[in-house]
Amino acid sequence: MNTVSDAAEDPAAALHHDDHEAAPDAGALSDLEVAPALEAVLMVVDEPVSTITLAQVLQRPEEEVATACRELAAEYEADGRGFALREVAGGWRFYSNPAYAEVVQRFVVDGQQARLTQAALETLAVVAYRQTVSRARISAVRGVNVDGVIRTLLTRGLVEECGTEGESGAHLYRTTGHFLERLGISSIEDLPELAPYLPELETLEAEV
Repeated sequence: MNTVSDAAEDPAAALHHDDHEAAPDAGALSDLEVAPALEAVLMVVDEPVSTITLAQVLQRPEEEVATACRELAAEYEADGRGFALREVAGGWRFYSNPAYAEVVQRFVVDGQQARLTQAALETLAVVAYRQTVSRARISAVRGVNVDGVIRTLLTRGLVEECGTEGESGAHLYRTTGHFLERLGISSIEDLPELAPYLPELETLEAEV
């Protein structure tokens, strides 16, 4: 009874007391959320992501994130999943399970027969005329994200990585010999004169 009376006499104190009990740290992830949060982030990456970066994104200790990654990798392996989580080149990334390499290869080969989408053709044209070029610059020319399209072109063997950009460290891309073969030309110098119709990268960089 005294507690109720005291709260009635001092509503502000009672409100403060309730807030203190009902306001956990909103920025902290519970233990149960770490694993699915890692899966969500790693599902959209194109290159291995370091444990430090993952820890910063999840706002959790680096060792806890590293342990969670190892546990996920072990879980996938034990369950015989069609994909695996591996630590490669200083970071973590999903890969297809080598046990299903034949199926994946069949899919890739069959995909070679399909026609390229309009988005893929436009992206390929930007690479062809602006090579060497980074994904960010391709996106600037096209005005959309091109990560998925670049993966398709890499799979088809039409473009390839060729080093990194000095300042940003971003991967650079160029067309391949297979690209030239498919077009029936011997050099990119034989491409039709379309470059003048594309916006200058310097202008795009000034606008971005």
